[in-house]
Amino acid sequence: MRRTTRALVAGLFAMLVASQAASAETVKIGFITSLSGPAGVIGKHMQDSVELALEHLGRKVGGLDVEMIYGDDQRKPDVGKQLADEMLKKHKVHFVSGIIWSNVMLAVAPVVTREKVFMIGTNAGPHELAGDQCSEYFFTTSWQNDQTPEAMGKYMTDQNLTDVYVLAPNYAAGKDMIQGFKRYFKGKVVNEVYTKLGQQDYSAEITQIRAANPKAVFVFYPGDMGIQFVKQFAQAGLRDQFPLYSVYTVDEVTLPAVKEAALGNFETRYWSPDLSNEANRRYVSDFRKKFGYTPSFYGAQSYDGIMLIDAAVRAVKGDLANKAGMIAAMRRADYKSTRGPYTYNVNHFPIENFYLLKTVRAADGEFSLQIQKTVFENHRDAYYQKCPMKW
Repeated sequence: MRRTTRALVAGLFAMLVASQAASAETVKIGFITSLSGPAGVIGKHMQDSVELALEHLGRKVGGLDVEMIYGDDQRKPDVGKQLADEMLKKHKVHFVSGIIWSNVMLAVAPVVTREKVFMIGTNAGPHELAGDQCSEYFFTTSWQNDQTPEAMGKYMTDQNLTDVYVLAPNYAAGKDMIQGFKRYFKGKVVNEVYTKLGQQDYSAEITQIRAANPKAVFVFYPGDMGIQFVKQFAQAGLRDQFPLYSVYTVDEVTLPAVKEAALGNFETRYWSPDLSNEANRRYVSDFRKKFGYTPSFYGAQSYDGIMLIDAAVRAVKGDLANKAGMIAAMRRADYKSTRGPYTYNVNHFPIENFYLLKTVRAADGEFSLQIQKTVFENHRDAYYQKCPMKW
């Protein structure tokens, strides 16, 4: 009897020690983005938003201490893959997050998920990861690439537009964006042009647009590419001649640089600073106070990424070994998102609203994007049926 009692006490003590050790564990999150070069401004929006999320959480994630490891992918897939390897092997991270570019995401995500480590994307949404390459360890707080241009394609069709000239960078996301646009645009596409990723001079393309004489132009040029294209398009006198419609081209990252050149431009997006819900009002207000500039969708997605991780760790009471429990928690999207409530599709991509935004000048002279209408409600991506996950 005494031996049984001693064994029981010893077992309970061991469980208590193990529990205390687990509760003292630090959540390690690797965050990969572009922090240098022309795309570094996007990375700053993302990193600043991560830091704001951590501040809102009291520098705890799921009640545990947190260690952030930031990595600069330099907009290169091989660098992104190298960073992910280092985060997994050297830092033993529990989550990898971030990533702007789809070609980088396609290099990084498989490296992370095959190790049964969570990849929480906060921008890039290549179609492969929404379809047959989906993984229970991959979630995103953004969108699948095709979804946003699908909304613009629908809006332009509803406006009876035709003879549209389309342009995008020649990489994974550029092709997804144009594919998505054409899925819902029912008019005629005059020409479909793919330019070099990171290209800064668009004089040749602008000359070709003028010669083609389309009824409208649709582009996807994120970050520094968008700044140069929109400026050059306006400087060439084409802004009044050919209406410009875009996705991820005119935004809170590029507006401070393009200003009047973007006035009246239409974008579609799932998020905007003027989206009215409790989480977004707090995020936008506190971001402006802390950093002195207006946040972008890149930032809102990154803020949400940390909040999703927090909800997952909290749901399993800090037991980072309980990956099944964290998967179940993330599938519920049970946190206050900057976009408002949303649900996850079977492929772990959001089912969410998409809005039409317009560039306007406020009474104080500042330029901003404002929501005009809802184009899609609870919009699903086009690839989820190819995902073999069932839940």
